Amino acid sequence: MSIAPEPLTFVDAERLKTSVAEIFRQLGLPADDAAVVAHYLVLADLRGVGTHGVSRIPIYAERLRRGLVRARPQIRVTRPASAAAHVDGDDGLGFVVARRALHEAIEAAATYGIGMAGVFNSTHFGMAAGYLLDAVEAGYAAFVFTNASPSMPVWGGRTPFLGTSPFAFGAPGGNGSPPVILDMATSVVARGKIRRAMQKGEAIPAGWALDADGRETTDARRAYEGIVLPLGGPKGSGLSLMMEVLAGVMTGAAFGGEVADQYRDRDRPQNVGHNLIVFRPELFTDVSTYRARMDALVERARACPRADEGQAILMPGEPEAGRMAERLVSGIPFTEGDIAMVREEAARVGLSLDADSLVKEH
Repeated sequence: MSIAPEPLTFVDAERLKTSVAEIFRQLGLPADDAAVVAHYLVLADLRGVGTHGVSRIPIYAERLRRGLVRARPQIRVTRPASAAAHVDGDDGLGFVVARRALHEAIEAAATYGIGMAGVFNSTHFGMAAGYLLDAVEAGYAAFVFTNASPSMPVWGGRTPFLGTSPFAFGAPGGNGSPPVILDMATSVVARGKIRRAMQKGEAIPAGWALDADGRETTDARRAYEGIVLPLGGPKGSGLSLMMEVLAGVMTGAAFGGEVADQYRDRDRPQNVGHNLIVFRPELFTDVSTYRARMDALVERARACPRADEGQAILMPGEPEAGRMAERLVSGIPFTEGDIAMVREEAARVGLSLDADSLVKEH
């Protein structure tokens, strides 16, 4: 017997963003910072990355209440080199800290062609693609790296040691081609997808994870309590280890299994590390040449013979951009449980939120 899908309500992105920002303002964030958090959370939902969207509000709110995350961090920036910034996030929300670091890197790139910001004492910063999009909108290419709490074994091991740290790269498109926005976990799947399946009581595909005893499982809860498998075996493990070096060892943040899990470690700050590298894409040519060459690259890629004639060849980030364009018009699909969660979090900070006020009008 098939199970009927949950009914969906289509939520207006701007109204949702306003409500989310007000929740975080009531949690003590300055209005500008609350708006930053809301922007990145709703952006993730717009792009179809619900694992990093407003579903994360409860854990961020809880850690703010516990004092494990500072609502008004005193972010400190030093300049160890002309084109480099060292950012102490003071345990602020990762969105706020990473955005500040990105601006520092962009400022350096505007002068020197390339800028770098290493961050420590930060927290989970959501969807890495959000910062890539900011850099691309400003006319720059960027790498965005972060480390994360241990949930994946180093290749050859069987216990959690590495995080499912994303490899993220963005570059502006050409005159008629889209930007390249590559944001991929170094695991077979982002751990947030397993957590989301666990919350919904859904099974996960075989090959995603092992349980705590090292056995393959499709039970999301057992998987969440076990380990996520690295992408491509030693290749994913190696990429995640690279994040530990770039975002952890080099920045002064926690590393090598030390990053606190925001869901499990409810008694200590995370000390997540980030590393953002921003540079002018036309550094070795000129703007018009760069754009023409990007157009040529995309045109050649799309002209390749297709493995499936019914499947278009898309650039990294295009599926998410298409989804966002659709959802800005039709609304973001939310389940009743999703909307109830937002209402409950609003109520906890003294706000009365009418679910009907979030619905997208057509």
